[in-house]
Formats: sequence, structure tokens, C-alpha cells
Amino acid sequence: MLSRTADHLFWMSRYTERAENTARMLDVNYQTSLLPQSAAVAEVGWEGLLTISELMPSYRSRYGQGEVKPRDVLDFMVRDEDNPSSIVSCLRAARENARAVRGALTTELWETQNQTWLELTRMLKGKEFERDPGQFFEWVKFRSHLSRGVAIGTMLQDEAFHFYRMGTFLERADNTARLLDVKFHAVQSDFFGTASELDQEYDFYHWSAILRSVSGFEVYRKVYRDVIKPERVAELLILRADMPRSLHASMNELVSNLAVVANDHSSETERRAGKLRADLQYGRIDEILATGLHAFLTQFLDRVNELGGRISQDFLVPSLD
Repeated sequence: MLSRTADHLFWMSRYTERAENTARMLDVNYQTSLLPQSAAVAEVGWEGLLTISELMPSYRSRYGQGEVKPRDVLDFMVRDEDNPSSIVSCLRAARENARAVRGALTTELWETQNQTWLELTRMLKGKEFERDPGQFFEWVKFRSHLSRGVAIGTMLQDEAFHFYRMGTFLERADNTARLLDVKFHAVQSDFFGTASELDQEYDFYHWSAILRSVSGFEVYRKVYRDVIKPERVAELLILRADMPRSLHASMNELVSNLAVVANDHSSETERRAGKLRADLQYGRIDEILATGLHAFLTQFLDRVNELGGRISQDFLVPSLD
């Protein structure tokens, strides 16, 4: 298929997934901010959210060097059209990429993407976000689920479908790793498997918030049947292949879809993706924590970003020949 078409499909799914991930993180921070806590603790949470998305410099240039205010962060991350990672920017970009390859999409998938953008515009004009941020974030997550479900249920499973899926899981792996890195960083400068010294009540809300942001709270209870422990949260979100938003599950999907669309130039990309997947498949959480979680996640993010660049080079950038 045309590399230009593959590029639009790849980025359509990445932007849709990014909007959902942003909504998840904002929702958890918003819900957590309603709990009794000091202003300093609350500000750390909002700063962490900007750090995850690498948006602190942009935020500071817009709102100054003063304290990070929840209202400003929400506005910046939801409706600021100058912020390329805001929900409105991501959903607009997803819709524009979909429109560029309208002929490669099923009618149902195009209408889902288009309707999402039209409804978002109406909701923001109608101040629905301000009235109930939690309900708005649930709507963003639902529209992403719907888009993914419609794609699986209606698209021919050809190359177009596999590029769509690769974009989704590359973005998901990147986001889960960022979320883990920043949230563990908020507790300690690095995490080596030692128990947190924070009081148990805050500890529970901190780790349960991380799990809820990736729809993992009930999964954790089912798998471990125990109190929430940081090292088990890390294990669930890094190594468990049966946890849908884990690094291992995301890499399984990326490798399998990459194998289907492989070409004469992509063998090195396949090798690196397979090696990264193998490191997760045969990794153990005690070994990861022994060398430091931050170091592991930083390296993982570098390798995932490199994979994204290699996929673009192998498949998505038009050949100059």
C-alpha cells in the first residue's frame, strides 16, 4: 500500500490513543484532587502530569513560573489548540488523518472519527467540560474504545488494519512507561523495591490511582488478591502479558502486526522489536528493581521511540528512489 496512506492510518490511531491516555491521566488527577490532601501534594500530582507528557516547558511559557494551578493544567491539556498534545489537538489530528485516507476506511470507522470531532466541538462550546470534567473524560475514553472496536469489527484485516494497530500499541507502550516512571518518581528518586515510608492511607490512594488510570484496579485485585504493593503494580503494568495496557501486552501486539507488514527493509526493526518483547517476556520484576525502575523505564522509552522512528523510515516515509 502507499506509504502515505499507511502514515495517515498509523497517526490516526496514535492520536486517538493519545487523547484517551491524556483523558485517563487527567481524570485520575482530578478525582485524586477531590481527596483530603495538602496543597503541596496536590501540586506535585499536577506537575507530574505535565512531566509525563513533556509539556512543562510549554506550560511555563504560557502560564509563568508560579504555582501549577489545576484549572490552568486542565485548560492547557484539554482545550488549548496551541498544545499539540491536548485532547482537542489530538482528536482534530486524528480526524484530519482519517479524512486524508477516507477511501481506506470503512464508512463506520470514518463516521465514528468524524462524529467524535463534531461532538467534542459541541461539548466544549456548551461548557460541558467545565460542568463535569469527570463525565467529559469518560466520554473521551468511550469514543476511543468505540473507534478501536469499530476498526476491529469492520475493517478488512489487511495492511491498513495492521498499521492502524501498530500506531495504537506503540502509543500505549510509550504512555504506560511514562506514567509508571513519573508516578514512581513521585515517591522516591528511584525505586529499588523498598516499601514506601508514606503513611498507608496515602500509599493506597497513590497506587490505586495509578491502577485506575490504566483500568487496572480490578485486574490487580483479581490477580494478586492482596493489598496494593508498589512492586506488584510495577510487575502488573510491565511484565503481565494478560494485562491489556501493560508494556508486555503492547509489545506483543506491536511485534505481531509488524511481522505481517514486514518488507525488505524492515528486518532490523523486527529484530529490535522482538528483542524488546523478549526482554519483557523473560524479565523478572526483582531483577528490574535490582537495577532501578527509573533506569529500566528510561531505556524502554528510548527503545520504543527508536522503534517508532524506524517504522516511519521503513514503511511511512515515501521512498526517494
